[in-house]
Amino acid sequence: MAGKTERQQAREAVARYHEAMLGVLLKHVADTIDLYRDGELDAFQVDRVMFQYSRAAKELWKFCNMGHVEFTASHVHDDPPIDWWERGAPKPLPGAAPEA
Repeated sequence: MAGKTERQQAREAVARYHEAMLGVLLKHVADTIDLYRDGELDAFQVDRVMFQYSRAAKELWKFCNMGHVEFTASHVHDDPPIDWWERGAPKPLPGAAPEA
């Protein structure tokens, strides 16, 4: 069992990771809004990105807040990075044509 200091360090590491990953996700949203403002995307395309952001941010939140913080911190430190944006992608409908 980890001591108080180790748990605090783990919480701080997970908090830093969570904030950094939210920044990555928000960059997708910001880039999309810029494209919308430039007239390159329509409102439906922006909505799809916002939906994906919401799903990705929820998955990230669950990862960072559900379970033992020491385990999460070691996973963040030792394992390959997780693509949270991809984790938030809507699942294709059965029989649907792939998107271009």
